Amino acid sequence: MSRHERKQLSIFSAELIGPAIGEAFKKLDPRVLIKNPVMFTTGVIALLLTVLAVAGAWAAPLGFQLQLVFWLWLTVLFGNFAEALAEGRGKAQAASLRDTKSQLTAKRVKGSKTEVVPAAQLRAADVVLVEINDLIPADGEVIEGVASVNEAAITGESAPVIREGGGDRSAVTAGTRVISDWIRVRITQEPGQGFLDRMIALVEGAERQKTPNEIALTILLVGLTIIFLIAVATIPGFAKYAGGEIPVPLLAALLITLIPTTIAALLSAIGIAGMDRLVRFNVLAKSGRAVEAAGDIDVMLLDKTGTVTIGDRHATEFKPLSGVSEQELAEAAYLSSLADETPEGRSIVALAREKYAVADSGMPMNAEVIPFTAQTRISGLKTANTLIQKGAVDSILKATGGNSARPNLVELQSLSDEIARSGGTPLAVARNGQLLGVLQLKDILKAGMRERFAHLRRMGIRTIMITGDNPLTAASIAAEAGIDDFLAEATPEDKLALIRREQTGGRLIAMCGDGTNDAPALAQADVGLTMNTGTQAAREAGNMVDLDSDPTKLIEVVGLGKQLLMTRGALTTFSVANDVAKYFAIIPAIFVVLYPELAVLNVMHLHSSTSAILSAIIFNALVIPALVPLALKGVKYRPAPAGEILRRNLAIYGVGGIIAPFIGIKLIDMLVTGLNLA
Repeated sequence: MSRHERKQLSIFSAELIGPAIGEAFKKLDPRVLIKNPVMFTTGVIALLLTVLAVAGAWAAPLGFQLQLVFWLWLTVLFGNFAEALAEGRGKAQAASLRDTKSQLTAKRVKGSKTEVVPAAQLRAADVVLVEINDLIPADGEVIEGVASVNEAAITGESAPVIREGGGDRSAVTAGTRVISDWIRVRITQEPGQGFLDRMIALVEGAERQKTPNEIALTILLVGLTIIFLIAVATIPGFAKYAGGEIPVPLLAALLITLIPTTIAALLSAIGIAGMDRLVRFNVLAKSGRAVEAAGDIDVMLLDKTGTVTIGDRHATEFKPLSGVSEQELAEAAYLSSLADETPEGRSIVALAREKYAVADSGMPMNAEVIPFTAQTRISGLKTANTLIQKGAVDSILKATGGNSARPNLVELQSLSDEIARSGGTPLAVARNGQLLGVLQLKDILKAGMRERFAHLRRMGIRTIMITGDNPLTAASIAAEAGIDDFLAEATPEDKLALIRREQTGGRLIAMCGDGTNDAPALAQADVGLTMNTGTQAAREAGNMVDLDSDPTKLIEVVGLGKQLLMTRGALTTFSVANDVAKYFAIIPAIFVVLYPELAVLNVMHLHSSTSAILSAIIFNALVIPALVPLALKGVKYRPAPAGEILRRNLAIYGVGGIIAPFIGIKLIDMLVTGLNLA
């Protein structure tokens, strides 16, 4: 199912409603229902009144008893239905993924031969050959070859991506299709443990656990239930004092109208819908806690390469030192990059050919390639008479002697600083120990980054860019992108220390990255958003995976997290206000016969105590399905201070929660009385 198709799936489509109704009855199982204490209480009282009605132990008209029992059970079923409907949307999305998984076969490599086997037979460390039009059979790392891969089956996007070995673009996902060339993939997951398997389980909600806020809210709801239980338990004493009596079944029904059944019924649906909205937005959350934490983050950390920038730096200019021509520098840079298969190396060769017409003479005879290593940070070429080196400025200076008194050293440093200040990365070039100049590699910002970071700032989130570049380059990129702060020359340990330092101050941290060196920080962060194009280590470390590999998606993730919290807050406000209003609406009608003085408080002039109870029970049941669309869709999020959001919630949902019961119960009372139902 594509992302477009997922968005078109209606909340109340026939594909969802039918199974949800069946699931609502299955959830009447006490072992399931007890997970929601308020609805469990409602179910117990519904069962009690059912037994009393069947046994004839309740001195009330049978029709009234049956109505009361019917609406109590309907209240429980509506609560179960809301949760089942939310779960059903995830299951519908998982169905197409399961279909994809069942189709997978693999060309497993055995020595010089390949054999076709079901993907389920693959084991970690197996190597498979994936050719044009083949589906990748399991999660893995590309170890050989380069190919375009269509990930539409997973991401819903048709634009292909490049997958190749030896970098941050080596991870591949089961179910995606190779559309050009071929690759050899080393399987990294055992059967049933792959990314696609986890995605199926997660979107179905099977592994979803309650978040800390949900647990706290559940405790609050239980507390309110106990408070109203005590309040109802005192009513018989007041009735007896006045020489009257209120039947126990009526008291039990009254308790159900007062306890917070509305939010209790919708709480699970809100949480499940939050994860579902992320999935439909092409972000896979590994837990509900991650979604919730996204709504509260204070600081966002972003890896520069592949996150803020497109990931491939391109050579844009050669800057020779005095006494060296541009052509001479271009030829040396060209030779030093002939064996460099990185995007940066290829861009140097292309610039030398296109701008300076360097002849394509190929690799010199008997030349020795000097490969780039993280330790030396230098690459180049060595022949019998010539040694050409290119690399980081400080590394080249160290490799060529590091003498601060050498001619042109000040000029070299000046050119390097100029490139760094402009947001580029300087690479020095030397021939036989002589400095020739520097070339500029330019990081290309991803489109719309500045506007996105400005939006984050309005949301009250501080952004920090993390990079291994020097401070000047980092400062320039940060300024160009509109990022608040940066950490330059960062090691994985530095990233981890920064996150821990921020968390010590009580702040919630989101980290966005895609490389193996980002994995520790992604694991430490409260929200770790990993790019789907990232390495396997990064995808395992994060608690969210962006299937579109768009780092600015974290803005939407934060918005959806805040929307989840706001939805829960809004409906909780409505539910509590609703319960308080029902208390003051019903109690006067119940006691007006015993205490005529209370007639002044019976502002709705409800017909009788029995009609008041029945009307409240009916209203209580109907308000749950009425709020299901809001619980699943969510309250619209608008960046605003917490105080303003609270005032808005109180003004809309607080006042609405007080007014709605008075209007609803009165209308139902008129209908019940007119039809002689009570």
